[in-house]
Amino acid sequence: MLTVRLPDGSARQFDGPVTVAQVAANIGTGLAKAALAGKVDGKLVDTSFLIEKDADVAIVTDKDADGLEVIRHSTAHLLAYAVKELFPDAQVTIGPVIENGFYYDFAYKRPFTPEDLATIEKKMLELAKKDEPVTRTVLGRDEAVAYFEGIGEHYKAEIIGSIPADQEVSLYAEGKFTDLCRGPHVPSTGKLKVFKLMKLAGAYWRGDAKNAMLQRVYGTAWAKKEDQEQYLFMLEEAEKRDHRKLGKQLDFFHFQDEAPGLIFWHPKGWSIWQQVEQYMRNVYQVNGYQEVKAPQILDRGLWEKTGHWDNYRENMFVTESENRSYALKPMNCPGHIQIFNNGMRSYRDLPLRYGEFGQCHRNEPSGALHGMMRVRGFTQDDGHIFCTDEQIPAEVAAFHQQAMEVYTAFGFQNIDVKLALRPESRIGSEEGWDIAEESLRSALRSCGVSWTELPGEGAFYGPKIEYHLKDSLGRAWQVGTMQIDPSMPGRLGAEYVADDNTRKVPVMLHRAIVGSLERFIGILIENYAGALPMWLAPVQVAVLNISDAQSEYAQNLATELRKKGFRVHADLRNEKITYKIREHSVQKLPYILVIGDKERDANTVAVRARGNVDLGVMSIEALVERLQLEVANKA
Repeated sequence: MLTVRLPDGSARQFDGPVTVAQVAANIGTGLAKAALAGKVDGKLVDTSFLIEKDADVAIVTDKDADGLEVIRHSTAHLLAYAVKELFPDAQVTIGPVIENGFYYDFAYKRPFTPEDLATIEKKMLELAKKDEPVTRTVLGRDEAVAYFEGIGEHYKAEIIGSIPADQEVSLYAEGKFTDLCRGPHVPSTGKLKVFKLMKLAGAYWRGDAKNAMLQRVYGTAWAKKEDQEQYLFMLEEAEKRDHRKLGKQLDFFHFQDEAPGLIFWHPKGWSIWQQVEQYMRNVYQVNGYQEVKAPQILDRGLWEKTGHWDNYRENMFVTESENRSYALKPMNCPGHIQIFNNGMRSYRDLPLRYGEFGQCHRNEPSGALHGMMRVRGFTQDDGHIFCTDEQIPAEVAAFHQQAMEVYTAFGFQNIDVKLALRPESRIGSEEGWDIAEESLRSALRSCGVSWTELPGEGAFYGPKIEYHLKDSLGRAWQVGTMQIDPSMPGRLGAEYVADDNTRKVPVMLHRAIVGSLERFIGILIENYAGALPMWLAPVQVAVLNISDAQSEYAQNLATELRKKGFRVHADLRNEKITYKIREHSVQKLPYILVIGDKERDANTVAVRARGNVDLGVMSIEALVERLQLEVANKA
């Protein structure tokens, strides 16, 4: 007898080997129809997989995350099937699953066109409706190479030829199309009902510019039509909110070829920067950080000691002077250790907290640059805490509270906390890693936080907590981090005098809440679609006169509001009031004040809030009180 243990704790008995599909059918016809794949002892497999010994088995449907992965992987193969039907001379290469979809690269004599994309998608729908079974076979390496060479698929043959000769490979067939793949896949093409081809791009074979250029087709696939519609709506909204477009429309900043990956800040954009920086500076001060400033350029020797020169050199901007090599700093931590080292430190000084709005430069590949989200020059709300092992949990817990308060102030309520653990390539002892990881867990427990653990994703020198915030479109952005580093202080000679008069190396905690200010401002712009909250808005109030008769009153009001700390623009142009209101509304200002003869004579103002909301006529005192309250509450 063979025993299959199910997720609900029950078990089923079978006389002999049984497939995942047969287990599903034994449970119920509804589940058998919904089955996309299975999990046998934790391994994702096809429904045709034969279970030959007692095992834990779960049936995977489109309600499971694994099910969606299988759908997308199978849809990539359906795409390749359709391309081969339409363009028999095309060669297939690779087609992986990516976030929210998939892509497949093809070698073809000409670039595909948008019209080709529509034709391919139509063919995919036709093939899916045939509901052809997807079957798996296994071949030896050389046999598989010969098969693909025989049908003219030279790229596939090259892929297989690069694996060891004694290994077998699995092939999946649907209709007239066969592809190399580890699987698993849906049992038949009829399971693929909701998909859309999104865009075309070029891609070099194996990512090497020396190789042939391939045609990459991107697509998305979902279990339900409404999920895909929501995703497409989100993409449409994201396009409208693109910070690069809004930055230009709202006159915040610009980029140009003479400074790739660097930002030209305009007055309005720099005003946003100042609000973010000043707010974060106050967070520093309230929480016991001393603000410091380290040099932009440091000698090569220092970067060799930290390990950056050997492991990060290609990402550093290097210069020379008087036969010495220097590098623009890609990060701030070595400079902070130099400040720590400049004087004798005692255990009584710890924890010692340094903060810096440190400008860093990294030589990112031009193809990776993306507006403010990926730049070559950026400034971090960077901080480093020098402390003892015993002080780590309390410092981490305090930082967590600071971070959550900051995210709330900027309007982000949905924050995922993740703990990145020891990577395969790392320095330090296993005992040290155990202590560091448990210190972070202990701190998060004390804060009542639930978190997700990410095995293998920590830095080479220590584990880290990551803060992933979700914006108004549900997109996740990783911003803040708290990292334990027991290594770099020792490499750079940092010591303190312990309570027993011995010299000890402090632990250094790397921490940032918003991370790159440039990137964070880009996130803010997209989150609010450019309509920033009152406290962040570069222009908070526009004062508009109807005619020249109110110019003096309007100018005096603008001056008075500026004295009270508001950012005000007085528009006294001789234009129609409707034109001026429309123009400032497009600029997404929080408030527009309109002044005519009645308002001037009564010492009042007509107030419009963002979104064309008419708040009526107010006294100047009532207006100021409203504005001050909104700024104070960061509403």
